[in-house]
Amino acid sequence: MLNTNQWFRSSFLEYRTIITLLYLAGIAITSVSCSEGNGKGKKNAEVLEVPVFTLSPKSIEVPQTYVCDLQAIQFVEVRSKVEGFVENIYVDEGQSVKKGQPLFQLSSAEYNELVNSAQAKLMQAKAEEKSASLEVERLKVLVDKKIYSQSELELAQSKKEMAQSAILEAQSMLKNAQVGLSYTTVKAPFDGIVDRIPYKTGSLVKSGDLLTNITDISEIFAYYRITENEYLEFMRGELDKESDDEQMNQQVTETLQKEQEEISLIMSDGVVYPYKGKLETMEADFEQGTGSIALRVRFPNPDQLIKHGASGKVQMKSMLNDVYLIPQKSTFEIQEYNYVYLVDSENKVNVRSFQPLGRHGLFYIAQDFSPQDKVVLEGIQLLKDDVTVKPNPVGEEEIYKSLDISL
Repeated sequence: MLNTNQWFRSSFLEYRTIITLLYLAGIAITSVSCSEGNGKGKKNAEVLEVPVFTLSPKSIEVPQTYVCDLQAIQFVEVRSKVEGFVENIYVDEGQSVKKGQPLFQLSSAEYNELVNSAQAKLMQAKAEEKSASLEVERLKVLVDKKIYSQSELELAQSKKEMAQSAILEAQSMLKNAQVGLSYTTVKAPFDGIVDRIPYKTGSLVKSGDLLTNITDISEIFAYYRITENEYLEFMRGELDKESDDEQMNQQVTETLQKEQEEISLIMSDGVVYPYKGKLETMEADFEQGTGSIALRVRFPNPDQLIKHGASGKVQMKSMLNDVYLIPQKSTFEIQEYNYVYLVDSENKVNVRSFQPLGRHGLFYIAQDFSPQDKVVLEGIQLLKDDVTVKPNPVGEEEIYKSLDISL
């Protein structure tokens, strides 16, 4: 058995051995870290080579889309003008009809009686007028023979005139009765398509009740709205600022006629409509709530694909001058702000924010730059502000090869 001194001596030797091993391990780790640190310092000392392109202002034609409402060139509510029961329905919902074609037949017995009564009154008035005329002729002979006085003849002539006015009144009553009878047969006001028919055979309809709608969709109107700024930009390019009101209106019309360029329509399912439209006119006033004004485009609809009340988007082309095209891959976004790296004259990169006007393909459209600004094309994730780089110029042909623009 070890005594106390021997045990203490043995424990001390073991503790010193452990301390020595830990010290040697620390030296080894420090040596490795220093070695790796020197290697990293050498790597950071190397200048990074990045592709760079030089900006220059461009003029581009950018498509712009606007949500639109599609309406038939004619949309008419067919309402009953008289009260009666629906006796016959000659058409079906969705059926094409011609102008003047019968659509509905309302009960007409009452109006037939009114016509008969008016005809009888007219015949009576004509008979009375004939009798008065004969009386006048008879009295003329007797007056000439001095048998009757002139006053008797004048009285007979007055009765004849009253009979003639009665004929006119009876004719008017007959015409009104015939018009009322004609209202019992409801006809198509123009060529079109029958909409929903809410009343069925046997239903009682009153004057003013909606029987159906007739739509003419041989052509379609597309209404869309633009802002006041877009309107001013559109008009300033064409109008003389010093024109008076009459000349202004004439120039507006001429401008719209000049803008008869083909406008595309994008359907609600995203498919482009095969026929092109033309801008026709615009509203006279701005809408107070939104500050926008509506324009109208006419589209042909020979296949009747578009129905009244449909929705879509019109697509127009707008010319933008002196703008800069920034590839999206050259940008990054932080909290809704867009940034790029610019290379200065000392080959140092500096971050720069910009506000894009819109997009054109894989490019941002911007105006917040200057000619000859050098933008880093790729590798922006390896950069940070105020770092020196080695720029590798890239030509415009390579940058904008996907776009149809003049360089």
